[in-house]
Amino acid sequence: MCAAGRRWGRRQRALLWAVLLAAWEAAWGQLRYSVPEEMPKGSFVGDVAKDLGLQVLELSDRGIRVVSERTTQYFALHEKRGHLVTAEKIDRERLCRLVEKCVLRCELIVEGQMQVYGIEVEITDINDNAPSFRQAEKDLRLSETTVPGSRFPLAEAHDPDSGRNSLQSYELSGDEHFSLAVQAGPGGDQRPELVLAKALDREEAAFHELVLRASDGGDPARTGTARIRVTVLDANDNAPVFSQAEYTVRVPEDVPVGSVLVAVTATDADEGLNGQVKYNFHKISDRASELFYLDSETGEITVNNDLDFEDISSHELEVQAHDGGELSDSAKVVITVTDVNDNIPKISVRSALNEISEDAPLHSVVALLHVQDRDSGANGEVRCSLEKDVPFRLEKSFDNYYRVVTARELDREQVSEYNVTVRAADGGSPALQSSAVLALRVLDVNDNAPVFAEERYSARLAENNAAGALVLRVRATDADWGQNARVRYRLSEGRVRGAPLSSYVSVQAETGALYALRSLDYEQVRELQLWVRAEDGGAPALSSNVSVRLQIVDENDNAPQVLYPPAAPAAGSGGPWSGVELAPRWSEPGALVAKVVAVDADAGQNAWLSYELAKATEPGLFRVGLHSGEVRTARSPLARDAARQSLVVVVKDHGRPALSATATLSVVLAESVAELLAELGSAAEAAAPAEAAGSLTRWLVLAVAAVSCLFVAFLLLLLALRLRRWRRQHLLPPDSGALRGVPVSHFVGIDGVRAFLQSYSHDVSLTADSRKSQLRFSGASCCDTLPARPLPDEPAPLLGEEDVAAALPVDPAAPSMKDPPEGVTL
Repeated sequence: MCAAGRRWGRRQRALLWAVLLAAWEAAWGQLRYSVPEEMPKGSFVGDVAKDLGLQVLELSDRGIRVVSERTTQYFALHEKRGHLVTAEKIDRERLCRLVEKCVLRCELIVEGQMQVYGIEVEITDINDNAPSFRQAEKDLRLSETTVPGSRFPLAEAHDPDSGRNSLQSYELSGDEHFSLAVQAGPGGDQRPELVLAKALDREEAAFHELVLRASDGGDPARTGTARIRVTVLDANDNAPVFSQAEYTVRVPEDVPVGSVLVAVTATDADEGLNGQVKYNFHKISDRASELFYLDSETGEITVNNDLDFEDISSHELEVQAHDGGELSDSAKVVITVTDVNDNIPKISVRSALNEISEDAPLHSVVALLHVQDRDSGANGEVRCSLEKDVPFRLEKSFDNYYRVVTARELDREQVSEYNVTVRAADGGSPALQSSAVLALRVLDVNDNAPVFAEERYSARLAENNAAGALVLRVRATDADWGQNARVRYRLSEGRVRGAPLSSYVSVQAETGALYALRSLDYEQVRELQLWVRAEDGGAPALSSNVSVRLQIVDENDNAPQVLYPPAAPAAGSGGPWSGVELAPRWSEPGALVAKVVAVDADAGQNAWLSYELAKATEPGLFRVGLHSGEVRTARSPLARDAARQSLVVVVKDHGRPALSATATLSVVLAESVAELLAELGSAAEAAAPAEAAGSLTRWLVLAVAAVSCLFVAFLLLLLALRLRRWRRQHLLPPDSGALRGVPVSHFVGIDGVRAFLQSYSHDVSLTADSRKSQLRFSGASCCDTLPARPLPDEPAPLLGEEDVAAALPVDPAAPSMKDPPEGVTL
């Protein structure tokens, strides 16, 4: 129990040291663990998550995995626990032949960080192999004359285990004539020898049966046995002797199969059967027995299989020569395999990105590479490089690991994809090289605003367009990709004539087509200045603006408008224009009679006006200025010319087709005012049936109606006064004197009113411009006067002068009936 406790304490201390060592090395990017061989699949090796300071939940997010250069992956990562476990059952003797310390190497790749950690797992030996002999039975022939003390080499046992579990001792049993001696070899190995302890006597015993037992130091120990049969022969005086005790050969690893490496020779001084020497391998490993062949007759050692320096670089053999009498000698053969540059560098992509954002910072890790060349020396020195003109470079990471990092900023708009070629070349002559291609796609970032195809846009649109007419198309492109390159258009806010700009035009969001939403009128809006914004679909979105100038092109859609002479007032007649002008009969040729004034709301040649005399009562009497519209006498009026002249003037624009308007002028040729008045009166009578709503008639009707209303009101007032007076005379005393003191002159009879209306004559003043013509009522030209008293034959007035004076109010501003108003202007 004490021994068991000590063993448990030693294991605990060893475990503690292993944990401390692993923690210290983890800080330097190297993890070391130890695990016995032959452990079942899934056995615990080490707590990687704890040693690296990673949370268990981060393992799957960061993409952690274990890789190695071996074909078979012996270790894996338990993602739920973060433990390194065995992925296969490990046989130390198969993986690490002839190696004292068996270490398996692998790497832990943290893809999220593009970080690599080296892991070394030492495979400790367990006593799972017993010592074994290549020959389970051996026949040995000795002469009966052999001197006691003679030694005969025996085949060594082989135990693939290491340390105390390897071969430790030999034992011999079976006969007193023989004993066992064990010699230490140059490499510390044990070489058993059979020692003749007692002289042989063939007559006594012709055969001797012996058992050789080999034991290891395991707990429990394992053993292996070989049976030795010794045959006693007649005398054989001389044993074979090799020409040299050790043969050394250096051979390149690419030596052809069947090539003779060396020929060992031994001579025997005996004659006959005892002098015939044969050769055999006395000591050889399993792998060497597959690679080399020994000709038992000639002693030539040939290559039986391909040599590989990277597998085993040195082989140590022991060759035995024996004669017919079973006397023997041994020699050592050392075959050194030299390296040949027969392995190309191998590039393994441990971790790599398939895509990277174009705004990735400098030194971002793109890929993690492992480069290995199994050759040695200069043949195994590898130089890595990238092709030129790529924004990446190589950095040494750990051991034979390299990182591909960004060396400058990326721009997807210039290069959207990269095929980065990594080349590895060794130092051999000639050099061998290999390459690997990394395909990397650059992801877009919204770093480009839309760009319009033109700096500014302009278009011309004829007025009176149809609503929804296409004006133009603006186009913007975005160098980005996908949603970041999707361009949408919209109008910037604005107002036109107080109305929103969006009520005039609109832009199609997807195509950039600009449409007119209403029919445009050049006379109202001659030009539209607007801004169109192009906005991409990025987050945040980028935008740019462009100026659009829309010019409205005039069309001849407005006829000339005559300002003078004024329009005839007939409602809804739409008839010609008219006016009255005076031309004295003594006018000279070229005298200005009137001027037709017209305007056109259009522009350009559509507004260029020309005047023509289309119709005249007396052709040749008047002419019209082509561009001025002035009506002048072409000759002096004659006596035979009619007093009233009617002129029709056509005003035309220069549009296509041309639009026109007409103006009608009435020109009166007169010598005096009386003649002018007579002509106007006759003209009014002639125009009354045809033009019931003429200007002069309308004013006359209004005047008569006004006077009639005043007259009726006056009569009612007089009647009211008379009734009031009559009532007072009957209700009040005769001497009341209510209206006493009112001047009689304030009262006028009905006949006096009629006389007042007839007391004024008409004074007409006409000028060349009819707008300034005046009709004046002048008291100076009165042809009738109001009589002071009524005529005898006329009925008596309803009121006397005194009564009227008393009834009417006194208004200082009112004109006197004897002093009529100065005039009335039409």
